[in-house]
Formats: sequence, structure tokens, C-alpha cells
Amino acid sequence: MFQQRTVRLECGKATHVLHVLGTQLNVKLYRCAPPGSQFFQVKCTNAVQYQISPKVSSTSNNMLPLEKSLSLSITMMAPSKDASDNKVAVSYFGDNLEELGKAILHLTSVELSLDVDADRDGVVEKNNPHKGSWKWGPNGHGAIVLVNCDMESLVGTKRDCDDDSLSRLTDLKDMSRMVLRTNGPGQLPPGYKLVLHISLSDADKIGVFQTSSNAYSLLYALFFTESVFNKSYPVVLGRETLSYVVKYEGGTAETEFFVEGRKFLDENFEGLVTIYLSLLEPSTKGFPETPIFTDKVVFHMAPWIMTPNTLRPLQVFVCSTKDNYSFLKDMKELVKQSGCKLKVCHEYMNRGDRWMQDELEFGYIDAPHQRFPVVLDSPRDGDLKDFPYNELLGPDFGYVTRVALNENVTSLDSFGNLEVSPPVTVNGKEYPLGRIIIGCAFPTTVKGRNMTKVVQDFLWAQKVQAPIAVFSDWLSVGHVDEFMTFVPAPNRKGFRLLLASPDEGYEFFRGLQKKGHGKAKMFEGLKDEEVTVDQILSSKKFQQENAFVQSCIDWNRDVLKKELGLEEEDIIDLPILFSLRPDKRAVAYYPDMVNMIVLGKNLGIPKPYGPKIDGVCALEKEVCSLLGGLGLNFFFIDDFASYHKLLGEVHCGSNVQREPFSYKWWNMDL
Repeated sequence: MFQQRTVRLECGKATHVLHVLGTQLNVKLYRCAPPGSQFFQVKCTNAVQYQISPKVSSTSNNMLPLEKSLSLSITMMAPSKDASDNKVAVSYFGDNLEELGKAILHLTSVELSLDVDADRDGVVEKNNPHKGSWKWGPNGHGAIVLVNCDMESLVGTKRDCDDDSLSRLTDLKDMSRMVLRTNGPGQLPPGYKLVLHISLSDADKIGVFQTSSNAYSLLYALFFTESVFNKSYPVVLGRETLSYVVKYEGGTAETEFFVEGRKFLDENFEGLVTIYLSLLEPSTKGFPETPIFTDKVVFHMAPWIMTPNTLRPLQVFVCSTKDNYSFLKDMKELVKQSGCKLKVCHEYMNRGDRWMQDELEFGYIDAPHQRFPVVLDSPRDGDLKDFPYNELLGPDFGYVTRVALNENVTSLDSFGNLEVSPPVTVNGKEYPLGRIIIGCAFPTTVKGRNMTKVVQDFLWAQKVQAPIAVFSDWLSVGHVDEFMTFVPAPNRKGFRLLLASPDEGYEFFRGLQKKGHGKAKMFEGLKDEEVTVDQILSSKKFQQENAFVQSCIDWNRDVLKKELGLEEEDIIDLPILFSLRPDKRAVAYYPDMVNMIVLGKNLGIPKPYGPKIDGVCALEKEVCSLLGGLGLNFFFIDDFASYHKLLGEVHCGSNVQREPFSYKWWNMDL
């Protein structure tokens, strides 16, 4: 449907109007008619089309009867080559058909289009009818912009989105192209302006850079100083500037802009930003210009997306400390066998903080033209706090964090308490990117610990991995990775959910006792740790503690089955026992085998130090048996002294950057 604009005519006077191709000019015919007018005629040049509504029948003299309700709608078929090269004349006549006056409209037509990649194919097409709106789904539309949260400069200290200048030409690939296309006479009539503008509410969310039209300036930008480079790509809209007058080039021309995102989706930002192009017409001296045409484009900010265990591993991150040599040795062999890279954070950086999983979470952002990994830095801020920003942030590796200014940060804000499922379908609803899982306090707990609101708001706002809250506050550390993980599987849903199970633990130890292995020792060879199977089974207090733990895990089991669409066949229980600390919160009694690292088909499992039967660890054998039908390989990693005794395990002490999903988030039906 045409944008419409009302135009006033005056008899005996020529009116000059700038018309935008694709719009419609409306003239109220009765307004400018001389007194006594009864009839009228309309004549126009060939490039002009007009329509009178409501329709009226002409007289025998080709006159049209004038009525108060009549309006004249005018459109043009092509842009003008010269100013005022087309016109419309309206003549008015009295009862005796004498001409009482004539109003002439001189028209200059210009074609204007602000364009983006609205069909998400990587090409900025011309005047897509859906460029000004957003629709989810495979048949959806709307342009996408990335938060430009990496750092292209090798000497800079700021993320690109925190700076109003471009440090390197490669930064442009992280932005979305926007093109202003114009076609018309060599110049606009005096006083007319083309203005790009954004709302105040969007000023902190996007930045717009313009490409210089000067070829020599662009050449210098590639080889000379940063100041010359920034002059070639000035920021024209953003934090400090809400509007910008664009030079009209004349003839057929394109002006190129690059749009960067500066703010992730969050509680008060659903992800949509709008950029407007307005054509301003001069008013009487002393009065502001008025907009006579407005075009707009809409961008959706790309969400931050987590990657589940079923995606291919790219890099494994661990810390080196003075006491984890054995752990590192085992991890190096596992990573080597898995065909990915190992990145070791040494003590000068970690300062003794070994909990790589807790400090950060790897994810990515994606658009049709570009994608790159983005690390989410937790508000935990242990001695590893500088690692994500100082060591990971760089070219095509982004960074985002959430700071809890007015909230108490607890152990539940560490990202061992943040996981994501593989893709699932729940009651017919598809989650092709999986669902985020976070641990919280039980809903009725008054003094329970919870992940800070600022982090939860961020996770829920991303939309594409609808989060699930489970109950983890019953644990001393309070992390979901202490009782659950996902491993790939060749059948059913393509994965299995592994849950820690005290019930399975007791069944396992009772089975050993029945077979005459009651004197077999847990933790054999570890000083002051050894305990027999009989001693484990003899404690009623210990059994009661594990019954409580099992009830907590069962509550989560039911939630996960419902929210992930799982059946019992999709879950495997591993024999893990827990003990309660004085605050009645639980810790793993022996190395928690659920707290593993998953690298393709290779599992790095905490070495449980179970009872040895015929020289073989019975717990290791049991886990291999339980998982044996999945085609996986098992590597048992010794983390007892360096991690388990400090209330963590293999997963807590490692982190994995994984390959992104091939599925495109914008194809989801939300």
C-alpha cells in the first residue's frame, strides 16, 4: 500500500513538490477551487498517473462536476532526470464553462530505499517489502545484527562495540550492511534533506558507520594511520548521535553503511532495533523542516547461544596448578585421543584458581554473514576473573558478562551451575538448540541460594534456548553438574541423560557384599581414606543422608523428564553416594563420575577409587557396563587430591569450546 501525503494547490500559482517514487500525493480538489467553480479538468505529462475518487462521470464537454468529497491521487512511474520535469494542471470552470482559474503542480520524482538483508540470505536486496518488520521461522523475515563484542585491534583494550571507532578493516565483517539507494535528478531542490535517525531508546543498542565515498580515503585507510582510517568510516549514529544528514549523490547512487550491535538481549530489551530514513521538506523561515517521507529497517540482535555436549569439541581449557600434575597428564592424553586442542592456563594467570568451568561458559552468536564464539564471564570473579577478558577476547572471539551490582553472588553463580541440553522435542514443540538448565533453590526455601537475577534475566532473554530451573541448592557447592550430564548416543533422541543415583550406589555396594566382597576397600592406597564396603553399608546415618539426596535428585528427574520430553529409557543412573556437611548440604562421597568431560565419543570420568575386585576397580567396571551400549570410550582421570578433596571434579576443572549448531536460530517458530 502506498505511503500517502496531502498536498495543497493554489490557483494562479505554481506549486513545486518533491515526490518519492512508490508514494501517493493526495489533493483535495475543492480546497483550491475559485468561488463559483462547478466543473474541473485534469491534465498531466506522460510520466504521471492520477485517479479521482470517488469516481465521477464527465459531461459532454469533457468536464468533471466538482464535489466537496473529491480528491485527486497522483503517482509517478519513474524517477526524474531533471528538477520539475513533470507537471499536473487542474483547471476550474463555472456554470457557463468559463475558466475561473488554474492550479499547476510541478513534480520532481526521486527514488529512495533504505535496504538491508531482510530475507537472511547474506545479500542486501532492494526494497524488500518486509524490511521494516521481524518474523520468526523458516518462512520469516527481518535483518539480523551481531553484538560486535570481539576485539579486532591487537593493541586495544576495549571490545569493538564499546568504541566509536574502527580499529581494523576486518571489523566490518562483524557488522551488517545497510545500503541507501537513490535515483533521481542531479540534486534535490533547495532546502530538502535526507536524514538517518534512531530513537533515544535504541541509541545504546546500535552503532552505524558510513563508508567513505572517496576511493583515495579508503585506500589510505588500508595502509596508514588509525586517524585516517576512522575518517574513512565515521560513526554517524549511536550513543551520542541520534540523527545524521546523508549527502544526496544524484543520479543512480548507493551509500553504504555498516551497523553493529552494542547490547545483548536482556530483561528490558527484546532484541529489535529500528533505523529510519526521512526526507525533510523546508518550511517557512523560522519553522522546522517537516518529514514528507519515511522509510525504515528493523534489525534483530543475535542471541547468545550455548553449545551442548553432543556438539564437536574444538578446544579444551584447563588450569595448571602446583598440585594437579597427574590430572593434567590424564587430560592431555584424553584431548590428544579426541583430536582437539588443549589450552592450559598457567599459574601466573590463574593464581591458584583451578575451577575453569565455574568462571566462564562458551557460546556463540550467529548471523547469515558471520558468526563467532562468545565467552560469557560469570559474576563469580575468583582469581581466574581476568582470564576470559585478557586471554580469550580478541579477533572473532567475543566477550560478554553480567555484573551483580546489588545482589549477593553465591556459589550458584558459578557456571558449573549452567548447562544446556541437546536438541529436544517436548509435546510437539521443538527446541532445535536445546534448553538451558540452571540450578536454583527449592521454590519454598526461604533462605536458599539462587543464581543472581541479572544472570537469569540475561539467559531467559535470549529466547532460543528456553531455560529450565532445577533444584541444586541441596548441594554444598550447588551446581547442576554435580548430579547430571548429557552424553551422545546412537539411538533414541541422540543422547542420554546421566543422573547421579544413591539408590544405584547402595544397590551396587550391596551386590558386592552379597558376593563376599564386604572387606574390599574404597580409596585403596590413599592414606587415611580407606574404608570397606561393609563399613559403608553399616552406617544408618549415611544411608539416611543418601535417601535425602535421592529424593532431591528424583524431584529434578521429574522436572527434566517433563521439560525435556524424556522417558525412563533416555536416562541412565550412575552409582554415586553423597555425604552431608554440618549445614545439611551434600558433597560427593567419592569422585563424582557424573561430573565428567565429554569430547565426542570420549568421556573423561573422575577416577572413583572404588573397591578392587580381581585387580579391577568395580565402580569403573560398573559405569563402563551401564554406558557400554552407547559406543563410547572411557578415560578415568585421577582428580582425587587436586579436585575431589576441594569439592570439585573433572568437569569443574575444565571447559570446552564446541562447534556451533548448523541450525540457524532465526528459523525457530517462536
